[in-house]
Amino acid sequence: MPNFTQLFESASNVFQTLTDNKKDPLHVGEAMSCWTYLAFVNNIMTYEEIGLYTTTDPGVKELYQEGLKIATSHKKQLTELMREEGVSLPTSPESKPNSDPSAIPVGARFTDFELANTININFVAAADMCAAAASQCLRTDIGLMFIKFQTEKLAMGYKAKELMNKKGWLIKPPYFQPQGTPHPKK
Repeated sequence: MPNFTQLFESASNVFQTLTDNKKDPLHVGEAMSCWTYLAFVNNIMTYEEIGLYTTTDPGVKELYQEGLKIATSHKKQLTELMREEGVSLPTSPESKPNSDPSAIPVGARFTDFELANTININFVAAADMCAAAASQCLRTDIGLMFIKFQTEKLAMGYKAKELMNKKGWLIKPPYFQPQGTPHPKK
């Protein structure tokens, strides 16, 4: 699979050379997009910590580790930008302590199936938020930042989909069959 982040960075470098990348003040939509996405990242990081400390599956653990690493990077970049631009930061929940998955009762612990599907929903929701934010940006640097975030989340979504499909955890909608068409062989 191609490295989406490297592809984006190459395209971004070319694009930035074609623009003046003037540093106008953030408009209200850009500020709101930054604030909303940072609030989302702050809260999803808590869930990623819980998932990381709950799972026993090596593939799911890797998804959560990479997801947390990306979220931490997004948080750092947004926090620095928002401080520079004078935008107030949203509150952030405290980090969760490391725990032993076997110490959590089975009925109180998320299953690896639930953890994989939930983190995948995070990747989809984050990619959608970033696409909407990028489309509203007038400043090239802010738009490219959100496209980079989106690309990283999409790449993680593809990785999650591969793992979930391999494990039989991928929740698939029913196939669409227009009326009157022959049913495909299964």
